[in-house]
Amino acid sequence: MTKAAPPSGTHGHDDSELAEFGYRPELKRTLGNFHTFAAGISYISILTGTFQLFYFGYGSGGPAYWWSWPVVFVGQFAVALCFAELAARHPVAGSVYNWSKRIGNPHLGWLAGWMMLVASIVSIAAVALAYQLTLPQISSAFQFVGDGTGTYDVATNAVVLATVLILFTTLVNAFGVKLMARINTAGVFIELVASVVLIVMLAVHITRGPQVVLETNGTGAGHGAGYLGAFLVASLASAYVMYGFDTAASLGEESLNPSRNAPRAILRAIIASFVLGGLVLLLALMSVSSLKGDKLSTDGLQYVVLDVLGPTAGKGMLWCVLIAVTVCALAVHTAAIRLAFAMARDNNLPASSVLARVSPRFRTPVVPAVVIGVLALAILVVNIRQPQIFTVVTSIGIIMIYLAYLGVTAPMLVARLRGRWTPAGEGRFSLGRWGLVVNVVAVVWGAGMTLNLIWPRAAVYNAAPPHHWYLRWGAVLFVAVIAGGGFAYYWFVQRHRTGVLAEHRLETPVPAPTSD
Repeated sequence: MTKAAPPSGTHGHDDSELAEFGYRPELKRTLGNFHTFAAGISYISILTGTFQLFYFGYGSGGPAYWWSWPVVFVGQFAVALCFAELAARHPVAGSVYNWSKRIGNPHLGWLAGWMMLVASIVSIAAVALAYQLTLPQISSAFQFVGDGTGTYDVATNAVVLATVLILFTTLVNAFGVKLMARINTAGVFIELVASVVLIVMLAVHITRGPQVVLETNGTGAGHGAGYLGAFLVASLASAYVMYGFDTAASLGEESLNPSRNAPRAILRAIIASFVLGGLVLLLALMSVSSLKGDKLSTDGLQYVVLDVLGPTAGKGMLWCVLIAVTVCALAVHTAAIRLAFAMARDNNLPASSVLARVSPRFRTPVVPAVVIGVLALAILVVNIRQPQIFTVVTSIGIIMIYLAYLGVTAPMLVARLRGRWTPAGEGRFSLGRWGLVVNVVAVVWGAGMTLNLIWPRAAVYNAAPPHHWYLRWGAVLFVAVIAGGGFAYYWFVQRHRTGVLAEHRLETPVPAPTSD
């Protein structure tokens, strides 16, 4: 029997999954298929990630570090497939938090949401720092602090430029999802076109064959495991790029037909990023005039673009990179707001009633936009005189996001093994018989890469002077304090208050399926 269409002007079908959580619809559904795809791909952001950490990957592993790109893709694609299956079933705001809560338990859901929220705030700061890697390359006028040669010139100037970007993303997000979507969509379109143009222009100027990706530049020396040790360090450069695809699902309450569009957007975003980013990295190595010297491991892809394309075309491409960084920061900020709103709606954050309030004018949570922006700025201020700010802040953000993802894929695997997982029906995305295999890969990958990323190696966390033990162990200490302290607060204080706030509660919630 055919289901009756929802009344004109409503989104009854879109809101049916939302009702399972006991939430009433509050956010305005205006985002179409390309908007959700754009949100996912702008968070991943090919030009932001590759340009921000190429110098680190190349310096740590030489040209052969390129192989970390397909390795990371395989692992993250398994995670994306699991997320796509969840998005088809539960396309709700704060995707990671709500998914972990539904397939695990409220305690695990809170921890996954908390880790993801803190990681997102750290990531906003990390992405915003990418302005420093690009703007001074376009013009020395953007080096406001010193001339760039002083011990703290680069780090301090990076904070100044990043502050401007974070203020921008805060204002845009406060003014509503439609403005954010327009800017984000335009920026993603420019980024995709620029990526294709860059690939073509680099291909025209190739000077060596693809066998360049077999060269290690002797980077394995000094590592106990030889080149494997160097490769594991260099893999951080690729691990930084391929995450955030769950943003497409986190905007589910503001999207049209999200249970069908969100899974497609998640998979299209990570596949497009893999193909375009992989070609950019490969052709950069094949076209740069020389693989010798320090520029590749200090200035990175920005140097390659200027070297291969010349100052005029090269700087034009760097402006496109700047646009990509801007929309990436905007997307990360947007996802963090939806996550904070989702947790606050369940009364799972301090001052939840304020954080979960939706502006009647802009139809978006304004207070979380401002609070998250202020916290991201605070992270920058704390690190204002730290030369290692780029890799330390970036690494911490990645680790916590990988842990948050594990908070979803691990309970999902347990649910599969216990026969409690039932994917969405009605022709929506499902892994079918491959679900268990893919889920196992996702969990093993997530655990292994988390261990790799958090390992207290000087090469990652304190590669240059001044050397401090707290920098080398910074990731371990930070993650331990955030996870342990955060969960202690939840267990002794917040869990006794948890429950959907009255102003956000559906009058007659739909019972959750027993199979879940």
